Amino acid sequence: MGFARTCSVALVGVEGVVVEVQADLEPGLATFTLVGLPDKSLVESRDRVRAAVVNSGVDWPQKKLTVGLSPASVPKSGSGFDLAVACAVLGAAERIDPRELTGLVMIGELGLDGRVRPVRGVLPAVLAAADAGYRQVVVAEQTASEAALVPGVSVLGVRSLRQLVAVLTDEPVPEEEGPEGHGTDATMLAGLTVPGAGGGIAGLGGERRVDLAEVAGQKAARRALEVAAAGRHHIFFKGPPGAGKTMLAERLPGLLPPLTPKEALEVTAVHSVAGALPPGQPLVERPPYCAPHHSATTASLVGGGSGLPRPGAVSLAHHGVLFLDEAAECGARVLDALRQPLESGQVVVARAQGMMRMPARFLLALAANPCPCGRHGSRGGGCECRPSTVRRYRARLSGPLLDRVDLRVTVEPVTRSELTASGARPESTETVAARVLTARERAAVRYADTPWRTNSEVPGHELRTRWPGSPGSLGRAEEDMERGLLTARGLDRVLRVAWTLADLAGHDRPTAEDVDGALELRTGVRRGTALAGGRA
Repeated sequence: MGFARTCSVALVGVEGVVVEVQADLEPGLATFTLVGLPDKSLVESRDRVRAAVVNSGVDWPQKKLTVGLSPASVPKSGSGFDLAVACAVLGAAERIDPRELTGLVMIGELGLDGRVRPVRGVLPAVLAAADAGYRQVVVAEQTASEAALVPGVSVLGVRSLRQLVAVLTDEPVPEEEGPEGHGTDATMLAGLTVPGAGGGIAGLGGERRVDLAEVAGQKAARRALEVAAAGRHHIFFKGPPGAGKTMLAERLPGLLPPLTPKEALEVTAVHSVAGALPPGQPLVERPPYCAPHHSATTASLVGGGSGLPRPGAVSLAHHGVLFLDEAAECGARVLDALRQPLESGQVVVARAQGMMRMPARFLLALAANPCPCGRHGSRGGGCECRPSTVRRYRARLSGPLLDRVDLRVTVEPVTRSELTASGARPESTETVAARVLTARERAAVRYADTPWRTNSEVPGHELRTRWPGSPGSLGRAEEDMERGLLTARGLDRVLRVAWTLADLAGHDRPTAEDVDGALELRTGVRRGTALAGGRA
């Protein structure tokens, strides 16, 4: 009887569970049994592993073989267990010393010819292994750079099962042809990405960088965009078609500060699991930008799908921007599904096969026309929509959702003089981003000993008690609350925006002018001169 064990990782969302892969050989009819709650793709590993072992020049044991994945209660899916299963079988057959497999975590798919193919989710899998105390990981050569992002872990990237067996048995490591010897790089890396998964996610490819200087006019909207980036406040653009709502939203990610090392690992882990991480770019360093179509389903937005849930757009936009263009055309249930992640910064999706907890701390940008035809209230007029139609159209954005949006900006059409002006060029993204970074740094110093880093994250009670505004600064906001124009949540959000305006202006505490500016950004009603002096 032969027995060996090694380890791999099962992913549930972006959370990994270390799985012990055990192989047992006993005399009897040559069979291969796989137990431990595997899914269809994992059951098929029996044929892949057998062919890979034989084609690697190793004899397949002609005995009763049982491979167990423990703990059996954890759902396991995907082909990333192939490498661990093959090595456990070879250890049980004494082709590899079972002691050499102790303390190793193996993640990789096997081709029928014995090549090791990359799989998605390597970064969160290695993070889970490191948290469990493992320090040696074996992955496909193509994902070695991604696995190496985890500090304190020794990573071995291999091209084939033959190479790994040689390393574990202290034999000369054979030279293996690269992907070009068996096909194109795209063929070998096809398993890392889902077709179309990276569309609309800025910072993950070679897309053209957009600049805020390309936006003509829109002085108030540009200022609101700066405030949104500085405090990570959710923003809603309302205006007629062609006014520049989409242009403004597309330039919002460029105003955000670069991701911190911790944030970059979190974002990369989500994109790796979702198959949205381009090959050759192991780490996402810029805030992502995700812009799903208005026909997106609830599952595609917040996560879900058949079987174990998968990350949705809110998670792909983690630490970045989620832009919903034509928001009034989205389904009401889809929009209301955003309310919980907007408050908690995460989304929890429960299914019969398991529960997934995904990070979802994003900056939400909404854009909508004032009516179905888009001309209601415009200077040129011509709106043919009935008043009841306009009311129904605007009601698609529910009150509870809009109550969670700090900034509401009316984007007016650009005038001819603004579009053809030949004077000073509007400020660039780089210039505005520098002011945003300075404001973020002021907030980070203020919240240094707290779990928060931006003004939008701080609970209202903490702001009112630990960081109140200047005496009498909340007068108008409190009056609006008394008249029912502001909810308690709305008052807290006004105070958060006031702190952001104070950080941008260099004030130690929000003044009455800052609070009036925050009220203007939330209600659209002119309250003071805080925004009048905003930079063009």
